[in-house]
Amino acid sequence: MEVWPGTAYPLGATFDGTGTNFALFSELAERVELCLLADDLSETRIELTEVDGYVWHCYLPQIQPGQKYGYRVYGPYEPETGNRFNPNKLLLDPYAKAIQGEIDWEPALFSYNFGDPTSRNDEDSAPHTMHGVVINPFFDWDGDRLLRIPYHQSVIYEAHVKGLTELHPEIPEEQRGTYAGVSHPAVIDHLKKLGVTAIELMPVHQFINDGTLVEKGLNNYWGYNTIGFFAPQNTYSSSGDVGHQVQEFKAMVRELHKAGIEVILDVVYNHTAEGNHLGPTLSFKGIDNQAYYRLVEGDLKHYMDYTGTGNSLNVRHPHSLQLLMDSLRYWVTEMHVDGFRFDLASTLAREFYDVDKLSTFFELIQQDPIVSQVKLIAEPWDVGPGGYQVGNFPPQWTEWNGKYRDTVRDFWRGEPSTLGEFASRLTGSADLYESSARRPVASINFVTAHDGFTMRDLVSYNEKHNEANGEGNNDGESHNRSWNCGEEGDSDDDIVLTLRARQQRNFIATLLLSQGVPMLLHGDELGRTQRGNNNSYCQDSELSWIHWDAMDQPLVEFTAFVNKLRHDHPTFRRSRFFDGRPVRRGEGEKLPDIVWLKTDGTEMLPEDWGSGFGRSIGVFYNGHGIQEQDSRGRRITDDSFLLGFNAHDESVDFLLPADEYSPFWELLVDTADRGDAEPLKAGSVLTLEAKSLVVLRAYSGPEVEVDYSAAASVVAMSEASEDGVPAEKAPAGKAAAGEAPVETAPAAADPVASDPVASDPVAADPVAAEPAAADPAKGGPAKGAADKGSGSKKPAATKPAARGPKAPKGSAS
Repeated sequence: MEVWPGTAYPLGATFDGTGTNFALFSELAERVELCLLADDLSETRIELTEVDGYVWHCYLPQIQPGQKYGYRVYGPYEPETGNRFNPNKLLLDPYAKAIQGEIDWEPALFSYNFGDPTSRNDEDSAPHTMHGVVINPFFDWDGDRLLRIPYHQSVIYEAHVKGLTELHPEIPEEQRGTYAGVSHPAVIDHLKKLGVTAIELMPVHQFINDGTLVEKGLNNYWGYNTIGFFAPQNTYSSSGDVGHQVQEFKAMVRELHKAGIEVILDVVYNHTAEGNHLGPTLSFKGIDNQAYYRLVEGDLKHYMDYTGTGNSLNVRHPHSLQLLMDSLRYWVTEMHVDGFRFDLASTLAREFYDVDKLSTFFELIQQDPIVSQVKLIAEPWDVGPGGYQVGNFPPQWTEWNGKYRDTVRDFWRGEPSTLGEFASRLTGSADLYESSARRPVASINFVTAHDGFTMRDLVSYNEKHNEANGEGNNDGESHNRSWNCGEEGDSDDDIVLTLRARQQRNFIATLLLSQGVPMLLHGDELGRTQRGNNNSYCQDSELSWIHWDAMDQPLVEFTAFVNKLRHDHPTFRRSRFFDGRPVRRGEGEKLPDIVWLKTDGTEMLPEDWGSGFGRSIGVFYNGHGIQEQDSRGRRITDDSFLLGFNAHDESVDFLLPADEYSPFWELLVDTADRGDAEPLKAGSVLTLEAKSLVVLRAYSGPEVEVDYSAAASVVAMSEASEDGVPAEKAPAGKAAAGEAPVETAPAAADPVASDPVASDPVAADPVAAEPAAADPAKGGPAKGAADKGSGSKKPAATKPAARGPKAPKGSAS
């Protein structure tokens, strides 16, 4: 076979249209062989003699896409010195763009003999391991590019490729559980109906099944066990695993982008699937163990483990950092993904022992012109000391806000002393992010995620039920902050079922109307249950998959309705925190941009925040207080809103505030399912049912019906001829001369709808720009919108210290 020198960059196997360049990094290797594999696994071995900067390389002009390959690396096998070279183990290329097959957990995969960890096992692992595949990098993207949807317009949907699609009746059977299934029109239509702007896919980097799970007849469903950081998971391909998975993944991204939906990947760069010193030798261990892994100082045969998985990647080594950065850039530039969620991200900041938010990894991210421009989401904790780092990541990062999850759960199950923190979480968690010059969108708000109860289970179980995992129900979180509404698990009690349905709506409405970026767990909008299993990592079964034939359609409609309310009204998705400064609404009338209210309609006082028994609260969002501009520099305005929350077990009478807030209110959302057809007058009493939430909009009267008939024109012209030429007026929705232009939000849904669930709303285009001014030809904004319902939207202010220790950000005096 003809062998050319090739180049040291790029690393991996790179097909250029004629042949393939192979390049592998190993600083301590003494010899490297490239092994080309035939279908019967017979090998053609090529010794790599060209070495530049510890990169071993060659170019093979005959090699085409579809070729399977691996490496054999020679060097000392001395675990006590940190070296684990063993040429009898066929090793996977860390830069493989596609991976074929799976491992079978035979003893040949291990570099030691079972029962004697200090020995060396010389069995050939080639028949038992996975193999790299040369891919064809060329693909017709049809003009596709990253969507770059702003955070404040984003709604994220966490999903599992197989769980989302395996049981969908409209997806062809051969596409279920695959990338093609995710981009099927039936799935895309559902996401668009909900108003989702980004799908966050649980791990799709090539992963392996853990041997202990295989022994139990289970497998690694979630996928947090990566072995290939450049390769899409081959079992999610409907078209084969010899490179076809790459084309199918790209096609999925292209179709989602056409629908206006971004693709975010959940990535696991903190550890690999090779485990600890007793794990298999599949790739990194046998190529350069010391470069890729954090080893225990003074005891180099053992691995540092900040993740609970057996090892941690060595982010202190320049080549490990290069691997991470090359992988991230590859998924953006070649696979067109829009962002990343970093699993156990605190591990990546551990240059030494403690978490350091100024670590080299974060510096490289910030300096990279490609990676720094996509969505970067941290899971801000790991299992090591000081690993809980919510609020401490660099400014360009967003974070899964675990404090939001815990607080919202506690509030709605009626825990005492939660009012102050609940108010802070509702308004963007300024206490966590404002001091570091971050904005509300730094908070990825969620109530449920893959790790824990589904939303339906959150309101149906007090205890976890993980017996199916085979660990005696000892795995998974025991403190779930859940409440079963009076009966554990399934129930036929109408009172219990009604309360559960209400609580699910409370959680969804709270999530979608909070400042920050909301994240829904797939299936929560459908009422998906895992029968109380809060750790379904090993349940690749109907327990975890979405049952589309058993969906709670009214809950789907409710979710879409509330998310459309969020989309249509910038009040609920501010780019900046509230500041509490009064905004002039008229001569002598001043109100802050936010006011926290007691049930008697008066403003909360400092001592009210410290009440351990307070479980009800109201909040006024002043539509004139936004003080922000849209992308074209126009001032953003919106209606004013009043939200009421009652987490008590009994109903509460809520006195609507005085006229200065609004003379009338229209009820848009009531999770107790009661609707009031007539506008509510200021000072009147609105009963908040037990465990319920309401959303009201400032109301100034019905919209004027515009008569645009020919007869109307005749009347108008005759009046003009009688009265003379009228003074020129600015069209509705535009500023008068000398005033700043004003952007008005579109009118909300039917203000007198009695049942938002039954109104069958249509989700708005999730990638639409900020709402434009109302069309003058259709009558302009509703009567009174300019002075009552169409205020500018402004973030909330910090509660002064003198106002009480429990006062949340955004409280105003």
